Amino acid sequence: MQWVLFAIFAFATCGGYSGELRLSVDCANKSESDLSIDIAFAYPFRLHQVNFEAPTCEGKRRETLALIGDFSSSAEFFVTIAVFAFLYSLAATVVYIFFQNKYRENNRGPLIDFIVTVVFSFLWLVSSSAWAKGLSDVKVATDPDEVLLLMSACKQQSNKCLPVRSPVMSSLNTSVVFGYLNFILWAGNIWFVFKETGWHSSGQRHPADTMEKQPGGYNQGGYNQDSYGPAGGYNQPGSYGQLLEKAQTLKRLLLQQLWCITTMLTPRTSSAKLKPRAYCSPSLGISYRAKKTNQNTRK
Repeated sequence: MQWVLFAIFAFATCGGYSGELRLSVDCANKSESDLSIDIAFAYPFRLHQVNFEAPTCEGKRRETLALIGDFSSSAEFFVTIAVFAFLYSLAATVVYIFFQNKYRENNRGPLIDFIVTVVFSFLWLVSSSAWAKGLSDVKVATDPDEVLLLMSACKQQSNKCLPVRSPVMSSLNTSVVFGYLNFILWAGNIWFVFKETGWHSSGQRHPADTMEKQPGGYNQGGYNQDSYGPAGGYNQPGSYGQLLEKAQTLKRLLLQQLWCITTMLTPRTSSAKLKPRAYCSPSLGISYRAKKTNQNTRK
């Protein structure tokens, strides 16, 4: 919704502008003076078509002059981009709200939205920069001091030419600001629109597919306990959580076997009779009995 509002502000502050400046020419002969020369101009700033009359201070004769410059191209380009951005934003808002299923169908809607967003971001930057330069030239061309230099009466030192009122350019300055704000808004939205496309989804699936193609684990030798799989070793691919669980199981088994060895090798006393646990390996019991037999033989 903010795209719609920002676009409206951009073309409204520029396309709806009209300004006026006022000059005064005080001739040596007061009857020939004109103290209120009004010059009005507006969008699209074809200033060379803005005509006005000024006294020559040579009798009753007056001359017709025109402002200098044609800045319609940058102004119209800026307003055109703003209007099209407004229309697209309005249409996109309607689609997002009422046609969400069709928007995501075949991933075509997000792709079109992404491409259009990139294009409008670039156009906003170009049009705002062009209009900022055009506005600077408009300010120079409509500067009362510059306009006074066009009058022949003002070239004579006996006559007094003064600016009475300068045009107000605040709304035009605001239009440039809104132009760059629209660029920031559209450019910042590129990432969020890109996340809706299939390109972003495929990029996220790629690392997972690569992990699944890697071998599952320790295929050489392996541990033959049933908990490690039917083929011995980590032959089944799994996630990091499964690998961590298997590692913890292996650690527990090793600690159990260490307890069994400690129990069987510890000398028996009347106060401490350690018995091998049920999970002790039979092979450890055989080794213990063999060692006990060898000790008795030596005695």
